[in-house]
Amino acid sequence: MGLLEFNKLPINTLVGADWKTFKSITANREIDAAYKGKYRLTKAVCQLLSPLATLQNKRYEKLLADQPLEHDPVFILGHWRSGTTFVHNVFSCDKHFGYNTTYQTVFPHLMMWGQPFFKKNMSWLMPDKRPTDNMELAVDLPQEEEFALANMMPYTYYNFWFLPKYQQEYADKYLLFDDISEAELKVFEEVFTKLIKISLWNTKGTQFLSKNPPHTGRVKELVKMFPNAKFIYLMRNPYTVFESTRSFFTNTIQPLKLEDISNEQIEENILSIYAKLYHKYESDKKFIPEGNLIEVKFEDFEADAMGMTENIYKSLSIPGFTEARADIEKYVGGKKGYKKNKYKYDDRTIRLVEDNWDFALKQWDYNL
Repeated sequence: MGLLEFNKLPINTLVGADWKTFKSITANREIDAAYKGKYRLTKAVCQLLSPLATLQNKRYEKLLADQPLEHDPVFILGHWRSGTTFVHNVFSCDKHFGYNTTYQTVFPHLMMWGQPFFKKNMSWLMPDKRPTDNMELAVDLPQEEEFALANMMPYTYYNFWFLPKYQQEYADKYLLFDDISEAELKVFEEVFTKLIKISLWNTKGTQFLSKNPPHTGRVKELVKMFPNAKFIYLMRNPYTVFESTRSFFTNTIQPLKLEDISNEQIEENILSIYAKLYHKYESDKKFIPEGNLIEVKFEDFEADAMGMTENIYKSLSIPGFTEARADIEKYVGGKKGYKKNKYKYDDRTIRLVEDNWDFALKQWDYNL
């Protein structure tokens, strides 16, 4: 158990942003009175740490910037709460994969300089379980990269955690890339490539393993950046996804937000953005070359993680399963007693899902 409880954090994750990114994200945005103290403390720590980013930039330019990637990444896609974390953890048992760590999500500029000191302090302070689902938390565990990207540039969907009133705007621009400018897209490409190279350097991997739900809306751009990338798309029972996402977003946003948003608005945004993300993926998956995409029901993966993992490796021609089998089996075996959240769908939830996400229920043949 860490010193700090997640829902009582006195700062938010923007403490790890560079100063230019922090200013860009918060410029001309109103901070509600109840969060001005958190904003000021986050801003102060960010200002204090931000100059250290130049030390990493120098090392990055010297060691990594000109080095080509050995392999295009493997992307695990799917809406939040579709089982992407479990699949990410299973595949990350393969030591040839490199990934973004939990520490890196908060302090992406303190990776190649100062990491031992700052990681030790972060480990001491942070809780050891995710508050929403009891999944383990630790500084070196694999983590989705959007929080890291949010601390490296202002053009990410996860700005909504801090400024939730603008969630739909961030979704259209930085989740779906519908309204993003060419200049912003160029920054995204450069920053994401930098994050991948530092992640591989840090974890000693040769192929980047990405688990990042926002990438589900960026397939066309990702294929342009990485023509031979592999994609694993997860679908899960929409009734469960709605209940779980509502719980996850409502709880996770509390220590991060700098302005108020009602639970009703959070719910409306979930219903709307799920549909946008689903249809964007369905529209753009045609850009993935044949043989580089596999679509999986999470319920099937959960029922036979080893068999499904082996099938995914074979289907996507990913090397290394034989060498990684023992480590994967050990991880999967250790999860057999894991207690998941159980959801009971009330009449209102059933109606909301069927009225708003009927397309997913039909396409993937889900029912109660």
